[in-house]
Parts: sequence; structure tokens; C-alpha cells
Amino acid sequence: MSGRQPEGAPASWEVFLRPRRGLAHQHMGSVRAHDPDTALLRARDLYTRRGDPLSLWVVRSDAVHTASPDEHDPYFANARHKPYRYPEQFAPLTTEKGPDGEHDD
Repeated sequence: MSGRQPEGAPASWEVFLRPRRGLAHQHMGSVRAHDPDTALLRARDLYTRRGDPLSLWVVRSDAVHTASPDEHDPYFANARHKPYRYPEQFAPLTTEKGPDGEHDD
């Protein structure tokens, strides 16, 4: 993340919550705390008021690496020089008809 925080200021922590089994963790927001235990307590108080989530993660914001909108093309642009990656480059599937005009299964 960009920018430095002032000396002694609490760190920013990103909060991820997994609502129930079978679902992925979702980014919920962020909290500020000096240590991971306090960050978990603040995240619990702020983001788990409703429901009973399966798990809660906190990750220091400065440990999260991001791609900015200026870097969009290297990360998210399609590889147009590799047409074999796109379904429109493949021939459509055809089915053979049997002697009675019916499809063979």
C-alpha cells in the first residue's frame, strides 16, 4: 500500500471473513491496531455483529501487494497474441447424423 504512517500510529489491517463452509473468504474492510490480536478483536467487533462466521483473518495492509489501475494491461489485459486461449478460435462441435437422420449417441 502506498504512503507511510506516522511513528507510533496503529497499523492498518485488512479484514477477511468466511461466512460459512463452502464459501471463500471475502474482504470486509480494514481496521487499525498495533498488533494482530487487537486487530482480530476490532475486526470481530466491527464485522461479525450479524451471523456466526466460520473464520476471520486479518492481514497487515502493507503486506498486501496490489496492481494499480496504471498497471492494468500487464496483469489483466487479454493475451491477444495467443488466440488459442479464446473459445471463439475453436471450431464448433458438430454431431454426425445416422442413416435415419437421427443423431448417433
